[in-house]
Amino acid sequence: MPGVTNDRLIDAPELSDLMPWSVAPLRLGRGWPVAPDAASLKARWDTFVRGDTAEREALLEPSRGRTLHTAAAQLPGQRTGTGPLADAKGPCPEPVRILHGPFDEQWLIPDQRLIDAARPELWRVADEHQLYLVEQGYVPDAGGPVVLASAVLPEGRSPAGRPGRIRPLFRRPGGTEPNIAPGLLQHLSGTYDHEVTATDLFAWILAAAGRGTRKDCRVPLPEDPDVWLRGVELGRRVLWLERRGAGTERPKLPGGRRPYVRAPLPARPVELLYDREEEALLVGDGRISPVPAAAWDFHVGGVRVLEQWFARRAARAEPGTLAAVGPASWPQPWTSELLELVAVLALLAELRPPLDALAADIGDRITSAELTRARVLPVPDGSRRPASVLDHQEEGPGGQFAIL
Repeated sequence: MPGVTNDRLIDAPELSDLMPWSVAPLRLGRGWPVAPDAASLKARWDTFVRGDTAEREALLEPSRGRTLHTAAAQLPGQRTGTGPLADAKGPCPEPVRILHGPFDEQWLIPDQRLIDAARPELWRVADEHQLYLVEQGYVPDAGGPVVLASAVLPEGRSPAGRPGRIRPLFRRPGGTEPNIAPGLLQHLSGTYDHEVTATDLFAWILAAAGRGTRKDCRVPLPEDPDVWLRGVELGRRVLWLERRGAGTERPKLPGGRRPYVRAPLPARPVELLYDREEEALLVGDGRISPVPAAAWDFHVGGVRVLEQWFARRAARAEPGTLAAVGPASWPQPWTSELLELVAVLALLAELRPPLDALAADIGDRITSAELTRARVLPVPDGSRRPASVLDHQEEGPGGQFAIL
């Protein structure tokens, strides 16, 4: 983190103590149940259920965790079959929006029979009130943000494939029981002489967790109330951008600048390049500008975000596989998403100077030792485990039982 050396972070509390409950990333086991558009998933499912047993076996791409004969419970809040996929029929389960990678929202068939490790405990607390902090896996010398926010359920894999952690803001549906160390919000409220909410702390973490320079993610907490308020305000801006805005208001570049399609994108673009002099994104023969260099250079986990986003849509899957079932040409909504992503990354890059200044101005900090004296730390073991949430009816494998 610029302005604060690693030595000065040694006594800062770890993120794992501030937000104790975390979940490992989803492990899909196969790529075809995820796609940038929901229509492709429905077409893939239809192709799958039309096949006989041998065809389904090949199309499924079985793994050690999931085969054609594996039964699995319904994911919380979803209505899917629970018997073996060899007997599956009917329409595709309704796809749901997920964060497939940094800044890359896609769609998933929410059927646990297709997913090696779906992390049902995450699905139990997923609703419109939930926010997720996605801790990026450590990649030496990669730089970039170490945590990202999401309002949709994240897969949680870092760009380089290293596992990170997913930390929901709330342990129960309805925005209740914050996933915050017991007593921490009260301690901070007393320090700053005003109420500190879980969302305030979430925003502060987004602003202060810094860049990917450490294996352990530590979050400095200031003693100065003015510094705290400044950081929370910056973090709220980061959160707004990483959520792609709110309501009808969408992120836009300042000063009237806005990326436009200057030359039509080809039906099947295969290459993405950048012209720094012209500030132009070259999508095959298509052209989008202005695209600030800061948006093109935005990296997470050592990977350029725009390149990965494009590659996941332009890559040609092996013929005959379900992953090859998709749009015959580049859909217009993908272009709109790309234009919005450019604006989001450029605006986030513009926040680096004030975020770096915040890091340099933190000054005296609330240390782990102080939180220990206040009996906030160590965190009780129960806070690191999921809450007992039974808000959804969950049909078990083969329909053999239901949790009410």
